[in-house]
Amino acid sequence: MFKYFVLLLFYFSTFTLYAQEQDIKIKSLEVYPSGERFSLPVITTDKKLVVEFDVQADFEPTLNILFRFCDKGWTPTDNIFLLNQNKNQLLLFDFERLPFTVEDADYHFKGSFPDRDNYIEFPFSGKWIFYITDRQDTSIVYASGRFYVIKPEVELNARLKRDQLEDKTYWPTDLAKVFNITTEFYLPEQFYPSYVDRIEIIENRKEYYPIVVKRNDNTLERQFKWDANRKFEFIARDIAAGNEYRQVDIRDFNYFNTKNVKAQRDGLEFSRFFLNASPDLNGNKLYMDYKNPQATYLNVTFSIRPPDDVYSDIYIVGAFNNWKLSPKYRLKEEAGVYSITLPLRRGIYDYQYVVADEEDGKIVNDDWLVLEGNTWDTTKEYDIFLYYNEPNFGGYEKIIGYAKLPRKK
Repeated sequence: MFKYFVLLLFYFSTFTLYAQEQDIKIKSLEVYPSGERFSLPVITTDKKLVVEFDVQADFEPTLNILFRFCDKGWTPTDNIFLLNQNKNQLLLFDFERLPFTVEDADYHFKGSFPDRDNYIEFPFSGKWIFYITDRQDTSIVYASGRFYVIKPEVELNARLKRDQLEDKTYWPTDLAKVFNITTEFYLPEQFYPSYVDRIEIIENRKEYYPIVVKRNDNTLERQFKWDANRKFEFIARDIAAGNEYRQVDIRDFNYFNTKNVKAQRDGLEFSRFFLNASPDLNGNKLYMDYKNPQATYLNVTFSIRPPDDVYSDIYIVGAFNNWKLSPKYRLKEEAGVYSITLPLRRGIYDYQYVVADEEDGKIVNDDWLVLEGNTWDTTKEYDIFLYYNEPNFGGYEKIIGYAKLPRKK
């Protein structure tokens, strides 16, 4: 009897150790407002936050989602008044098993927040971040995502028009083409004018590269105006026009019928500086339904032959990496062709190539236009946020105004 007990204890101890040490990978993370899959994750009173992702694991993992309110620079606050304790963690997960034909992923999760049982709440207007962690050890973070909670108290009047840079001579002249976004508003009586901080503009899901106009800006490109009472105006005159994004569509099972595929059917891409591209998804992606037996992961190779006068490194950025430049996404060069292979779930992705240098592990001198072009004949979306230095609860950064500005051809 004792022998069997020892064997049983050994089995469960080994299973527990294996469960704790299993390799868990979060894939295809999506964050969007309910009913608006192609929008920046801006959560208002009539919208919920939707979080979806796949999990690659040997058996159903035990995870935790921790939601944190952030201050400037997306830094989670340690302010005890803003921690939202007892309403900031999801501990009970309902996973769905993916079809057995799906490779490199095993489970799928989809959740909406605040949830119906009110376990999760977002009481403060501003920037938020969530971490997908190990349930027993929240210092083990598998993935994270950003979103905005908006309780607008100030009505923003934003308008967009074509403009041109005038600070120097540009060649080709297309490089001088920009958009001008002017944001006006009247500050309600409950706010202090001196606490109005800045405007941030997010173009096409590029959360890591906001266009910022501060209250002390007074240059040809960025301007702040105030009538010393309650009328404010923020102006950004240097928003690069850019071009429509490139797209990769790997949903066609008949054509993309192997594990290793090329992003484009022609295999090789080139500069599009003088080309007007087809409409895109404004920086978004569209996954194939996770319940589809063909919604598997492919190894997708992107290749480009740049013009001879491009001497710096080339990076790929897009909906698959949240439009964030990283050394991880630097293309390798061979015989004048730059390539990279990425594991992607079947779907459609917006992306582009960026020319840049790397110094001490950081991307510098990045040029988003030289390979993609710069034209007014494009469509974009701009999310505009008004920030205020709220003095209550020990002081924190609050979003008091929000506007969405679609740019149409």
